[in-house]
Amino acid sequence: MLSETTGPRVGPDGNGSRYARFGRKEWAELRASTPLVLGEEDLAVLQGINENVSLGEVEEVYLPLSRLLNLHVGATQKLHGTTAAFLGRPGPSAPYVIGIAGSVAVGKSTTARILQALLSYWPDHPKVDLVTTDGFLYPNRVLEERGLMDRKGFPESYDLKRLVRFVSDVKAGVPVVAAPVYSHLSYDVIPGEAQVVSSPDVLILEGLNVLQTSDGRGGKGPQTFVSDLFDFSIYVDAYEEDIERWYVERFMMLRRTVFDQKGSYFKRYAELSDEEARRVAADIWARINGPNLRENIATTRERARLVLEKGEDHSVRSVVLRKL
Repeated sequence: MLSETTGPRVGPDGNGSRYARFGRKEWAELRASTPLVLGEEDLAVLQGINENVSLGEVEEVYLPLSRLLNLHVGATQKLHGTTAAFLGRPGPSAPYVIGIAGSVAVGKSTTARILQALLSYWPDHPKVDLVTTDGFLYPNRVLEERGLMDRKGFPESYDLKRLVRFVSDVKAGVPVVAAPVYSHLSYDVIPGEAQVVSSPDVLILEGLNVLQTSDGRGGKGPQTFVSDLFDFSIYVDAYEEDIERWYVERFMMLRRTVFDQKGSYFKRYAELSDEEARRVAADIWARINGPNLRENIATTRERARLVLEKGEDHSVRSVVLRKL
């Protein structure tokens, strides 16, 4: 099902298939009466660099998805209540955990922020926290010691035990859990800074490798992977040639903005000519992001419960839902 280039190809649809595939119009009908609670100004804050998500896409793609997730959260909460009643140990239900995976530059962060905004409007689960796995990367000092700076974003560059422990604690109902914070300006974990997560109704965890079942080291991996703790998982998908183009376009925009800021790790790229900058971006993709996508990220696509398939204009064209 994988072609020569990675892209939206998750299972056939039809009788007996594990998947149900929906065109955008067909998927939009599943919105039912779910109200649109976001406006243009809200959306402008939520979307990433060189993305242009329209309110139409929110209505047709993300509102039906928020409705589906709301139904799943409600059913899971009832199941937890049933188990607590059986055990005779009433208590707060565990947070519902959603994992969102996908390549660099594919738009998974925007998807995560839009879903966080939409889900927080549902009365059954108003407290929705969003955590990215970037903070669980090893600090640059450690990556340099291990010769992994050019493998940043690969499975072995993450502190997977710490990540699993964080999600386990949140899911177990620990009242206050701290996640490390990453700076894209300094390209490193910020020492002593933490994002505090305090008993959310829903936790969204977004990152490149959240659906992985390998630590990237070739040996025996951890007994538990973070994906084991997910209640629902989403993969944001597109053809590799489109993702590479989006990555280069984003690099060019960052070069004129973030890269030129004081303290930027990538400040050396700010003075490059357009031709030089495109060459550098293409080289980074060829050496790091492309191989990571093909070897580690795209291989987890069929583990997701739902796949958002994007077209060349960055908009979601179809949705694939795993039924079993």
